Parts: sequence; structure tokens; C-alpha cells
Amino acid sequence: MADADETELTAVKTYVPTYQKAAWKEHADRLDMSQSEFLRTMVQAGRRGFELDPAEGRSEHATPGGEGLEDRVLAILSERGALSWDELVDALSGDLEDRLDEALSRLQDENRLRYSGRDGGYVRTDGN
Repeated sequence: MADADETELTAVKTYVPTYQKAAWKEHADRLDMSQSEFLRTMVQAGRRGFELDPAEGRSEHATPGGEGLEDRVLAILSERGALSWDELVDALSGDLEDRLDEALSRLQDENRLRYSGRDGGYVRTDGN
């Protein structure tokens, strides 16, 4: 049985611009998640591989938030326990799909790309 500290929930409060909360709510709805579940997942995903070296004040990775496949596999197994090959592939590809979805949304919001049915997919809108 899990220790009470591991299962007891506590509130965390933060302030963000209204547009950001709306974007998070929309994304949570698309994933069929509560806002709390979405934010908890988003924060945990953002923390992976972003260990700061307090002496130097920088990430131990060349790319903040970046990590190798080995680190991702170990993190997933730590969170979920034993997984089959297919379950690991799903976990890893699901993370990529979520990140791609977020990137495409940002690029569309910034009008840097759009989806074109006529062209059969996403196209750049900046002429390149």
C-alpha cells in the first residue's frame, strides 16, 4: 500500500494570463483530461531531464528539457512499473504526439503554418 504522502493531494495555485488558461483548458478538453490532471502532467513532462546544477545555474543537458531515449525509458518505467515492448512504444510515441500537437498549435497560432486539405497536409505560411 502506498504511503499517505504519496497519495494525498494538495492544492497549488498559480496565476497565468487568461489566454494561456483558455489554451490549456482547450488542450485538456481535447485530451479528455481535467485541468488539474492536464497541468500536473504538463509540469511533470516539463521537469523530465531538466535537472539544474545549482553551482552553475544551468541544465545538465545541452538542450533544456532534452534527454536521451534511455532516460525517457527509465522515467516511464519508474512512473508506470513493468511495461511490455508495445506499451513502451505507445508511451514514447504518445509523448511525441502530444509534443507535436502542441508545436503545431503554437505554429498555427503564430500564423507560421496552416493545414491545407488541398495540399494534403501542413504547409508553411511564411513563404519558405
